[in-house]
Amino acid sequence: MATTEALSPTGYMLHHLAHNASGKMGSIIDFSVINYDTIVFSVLMLCIGLWLLYRGARKATSGVPGKWQCAVEMLVDMVDEQSRSIVHGDRTFIAPAALTVFVWVVLMNAIDLVPVDLLPWVASFFGVHYLRPLPTADLNGTLGISVSVLVLCIYYGLKVKGAGGFMHELFSAPFGSHPLLWPCNFALNIVEYIAKTVSLGMRLFGNMYAGELVFFLIALLGGYALSFGVVGGTASAFGHIVAGLCWWLFHILIVLLQAFIMMMLTLVYLGQAHDGH
Repeated sequence: MATTEALSPTGYMLHHLAHNASGKMGSIIDFSVINYDTIVFSVLMLCIGLWLLYRGARKATSGVPGKWQCAVEMLVDMVDEQSRSIVHGDRTFIAPAALTVFVWVVLMNAIDLVPVDLLPWVASFFGVHYLRPLPTADLNGTLGISVSVLVLCIYYGLKVKGAGGFMHELFSAPFGSHPLLWPCNFALNIVEYIAKTVSLGMRLFGNMYAGELVFFLIALLGGYALSFGVVGGTASAFGHIVAGLCWWLFHILIVLLQAFIMMMLTLVYLGQAHDGH
């Protein structure tokens, strides 16, 4: 990126919104483009999450639990309680999957709490000029999770109801089993599956993308403080610190809340796959 473009507000925003990808996205959707930063940070946060949970399980004792074991046990109990109240069936895989979703999304969202210029600045020393480390601000990442939930919903629908029962529900619910109603029932159920998948991914993406933009704007407020003169620069720098700290503290709530909503909706959709219309 040219220096003049990098020093302008537009260039700064475009630079931070660009992915380290295998190609450039054109005017139409190109499924051949791979966002390497989304994949790397998603897998990295998943590995860290699994390691943290494994560490808590490995050091678990029947005596007085330590602080880390106590925190993990509280988290596991919370997810297990929610899964028992929503999913009426075998939760051997569902409860751990919901726990993994919660921890994974929390860790991915938490990347947004790192100063926006820090990771791209470190990556520049390794020849990486574009880096967008927040996976949940990439629609590819959030839709990837929601599509996985869709696959699990179909799997449990087939497992619990059988192929015949699943197909019967697909064509007979919610209006009835009359053959003339089959096309309407089928179309409505397909739309429902698509709507669940898109809304699940878009909800997380929209919130994290908006939060990321606010951090970029706050960074611009401090970065251009000197261009406003002594008085204006002082006020801009002070506003940058106050606004950054306030939004950072508020964003912690968003990080946890969006992960909790993602986990709850995952349990709700899997619970609906166990229940009949």
